[in-house]
Amino acid sequence: MTIKSRLLGMAFAASDVLFELDRETVTLAIGAGPVSGVEPGAAWSGQPLDAFFAPSSLPGIRAALTDLSPGVRSEPVEVEVLTGDGRARRGVMHAFLLPDLAPFVSCALAWQGVAYQATPPKTEPLLDARGLLKRLKSLLAVGGTGPELAVDFLEVPGLDTIDDEPHRKASERIEARLQSASFGGASAARVAPDRFALMRDRNDIVDLAAEIRALGAAEGLNLSPVSSRAEVGEAEAAVAVRTLRFALEECLKDGAAAGERFSERLKRTVENADRFRGIVRSRDFTLAWQPIVSLETRLVHHFEALSRFGGAQQAPTGPIAMAEELGLIEDFDLAVAEKAVAQLRKPGFGLVKAAINVSGVSLADDRYVEGLLRMTAAAPEIRKRLMVEVTETATVGDLSGANRRLQALREADIQVCLDDYGVGATSLDYLRQLSVDLVKMDGVFVREIENDAKVRTLATHLLDLCRDLKIRTVAEMIETESQAAIMKSLGVDFGQGWLFGRPGETPVMAAPVSSRRKGEMVGWG
Repeated sequence: MTIKSRLLGMAFAASDVLFELDRETVTLAIGAGPVSGVEPGAAWSGQPLDAFFAPSSLPGIRAALTDLSPGVRSEPVEVEVLTGDGRARRGVMHAFLLPDLAPFVSCALAWQGVAYQATPPKTEPLLDARGLLKRLKSLLAVGGTGPELAVDFLEVPGLDTIDDEPHRKASERIEARLQSASFGGASAARVAPDRFALMRDRNDIVDLAAEIRALGAAEGLNLSPVSSRAEVGEAEAAVAVRTLRFALEECLKDGAAAGERFSERLKRTVENADRFRGIVRSRDFTLAWQPIVSLETRLVHHFEALSRFGGAQQAPTGPIAMAEELGLIEDFDLAVAEKAVAQLRKPGFGLVKAAINVSGVSLADDRYVEGLLRMTAAAPEIRKRLMVEVTETATVGDLSGANRRLQALREADIQVCLDDYGVGATSLDYLRQLSVDLVKMDGVFVREIENDAKVRTLATHLLDLCRDLKIRTVAEMIETESQAAIMKSLGVDFGQGWLFGRPGETPVMAAPVSSRRKGEMVGWG
C-alpha cells in the first residue's frame, strides 16, 4: 500500500469530492457526485466553477479563494451544486493552498442532505382537502385498471410561523416539489398551513421529507418535516375515500394526539371500523330503555331504546359518528331496530311502546325503511308501538327523499319523531320539509331555561310553532321538578330525564299490566 493511497483514503474519510482549481477552472476531480450518474471526474474536469456551482454560491467561493494563505485551510463555505437535471445538492467546501502546487488550489467538498429541485417547476396549484378526496375518488373509480396508490402525509412545523421572504420562498418550493412528485402532477394538497397530503404511486419511495429539509436549508431555514404513508387498499372507492377523509379530519383536529402520524390514525380508523362491523354482525351491544312520561299525568308514555357497547352506561357517541362518516350506520340502525322489535314481542311487554334512533344517513336510500317494514311485516301490531327518532348527528342531504321514506313508515302506523330539535342550523328546514308526529327539543333548552330569558323566549316560540303544526313535543334531560314545571307550563307534552327514570335493562311500565282492557289495541294516542 503506497503513501499516496493512504493519504487519498484519509482525504475521502473527511470529504466526498476532491478537486483542484486553476483560478476558476477545474483541472482535476475525483469522488462521489451529487447524484447517481454524475461523476465529477468526467463532468467537472476542464469546466469553470459557474458550470456546476449555483450563482448564489460563487461569491462565497471567490472570497475564500481570494483570502487563502499558503499552508492554511479556508473557512468552510456552504455551497449549492447543480446536478444538470434541474436539481441541486448542498455541501460544505474547504480550500487549501499547498506552496509546492501553487497556483493550483486543492479543494474538498462534503455533501449535506439530499438532492432537491433547484428551481420550482411549473405545476398545478395545490388542492385543498376536499379537492384531494375528490381526486382520490376519481382515481379509485377506475377500478382494477387504476393505479396502485399511497397517500403521504407531511407535517412541516414552523413553515407558517414567520411571514418573510425565506419562508415564502421555501413554501413555494415545497408546494411545487410535492405537486410534481404527486400522481399525475396534480394530486397534492395543502390541508393546513403546515401540513400537506399527496397521492403517489406506492412504488415511489423517494424521501420527500429529506428533500423538504434540503429545500428549507437552501433558504436558510432549519425545517424538521415529519412524514408518514398509508397505502390505499382495494376497498370500494367510496369506502376508501370516507375512511381517508375521516382519518384526515381527525388528524387535523385541534387537540389531536401529539405526534400521531397520519398512517397511524388511518390504521386506527380502519381497525375501529372493522371492530364496529364485528359488533353489528354479532349484535354485541345492548339496549337501555329510558322512560318518557306525560308531563300531565307522569305516567310512562313510551321508552327510548338507547344503544350501549360493551356494557358501558354511556352513549357510544364516538363510534356512532365514525359509523355515520364511513357509511356503516345503516346496518347498525337496522340491528338496533331488530333488538327493539324482539323486546316488544316478548310476553309481558304488550303495553310497551318504543322509540328507536335512526341516523339521517340511513334515510339517504330505501334500504333502512324497507328493512324495518320487512322486519315488522309478520306482526303489524308491533308497528303501532314503534317510533323512529331522526337524529341530527349527521345532516340529511335529500330532505325530499327522506320525507318520502318517512311517510312510508307513517302510513304503516310507525310514528316519526325529530330528535335534538332547535339547536342545529337545519332544524327549521327539517320541520318545514319533514312530516313528523313528535319533536324532541334539545336538552340545552331544559338546562338553561331557568336562568336565561333568551332561551325561554326561543323555546316558547318553537313550542308555539309545533302546536300550530299539530306536532306533539318532548323535552329531554329533565333532572329537577323546577325544570319539569316550566316545561309543562310552556305546553310541552312529554318529558324525559333522570327525574323520571334512568335507562334500564328492560322497559318497565309504571302502570300495571292489568289496567289494559281486554281486546284493547295499544297505540300512540
